Amino acid sequence: MPEIQPPLLALAIGGLACAVIGILSAALRPGARGNVVLGVVLSAAFGTYTAITIAREGVMPVIVNHTANLWGVQVWWDLLSALTIAMVLIAPRAKAAGMNLLPWTLFVLATASIGLFAMAARLFWLESRGEPATA
Repeated sequence: MPEIQPPLLALAIGGLACAVIGILSAALRPGARGNVVLGVVLSAAFGTYTAITIAREGVMPVIVNHTANLWGVQVWWDLLSALTIAMVLIAPRAKAAGMNLLPWTLFVLATASIGLFAMAARLFWLESRGEPATA
C-alpha cells in the first residue's frame, strides 16, 4: 500500500473543502447569478497548478493514474461523467448567450475543469450584459 504524503493529503483535503463550499453555496442560493471573477480565478488558478504539475512530472502520470487499476479507471469515468453533465447543463445557456459551442467544447475536452471554469466565466459575463455575443 502506498504511503500517504501529508502535503499531498493537505492539497486533496483543501480541494474537497473548496468543492463542498461551492456545492453548498449553489444549493443554498439556487437563484444566485454566476460569478464571472470566480470563474476566471478558478480557471487561471487550476490552469497554473496544472502547468506546474506537468512541468514537474510530465503528462504520462495522468495516463498511468487512470489505467493502473480499477480505481484509476473509475476516477477517469467519474471525471468524464461530470464533464458530460456540466456540458449538457451549460450548453443550452451558452448557445442562447451566443457562444460558439464547438471551440468551447473542444477546449473543455482538452482541459477538463480548466476549460469548463473559463466557459462558465464567459457565459456569466455574457449573461450579465444581457445581450448575446456575436462571435
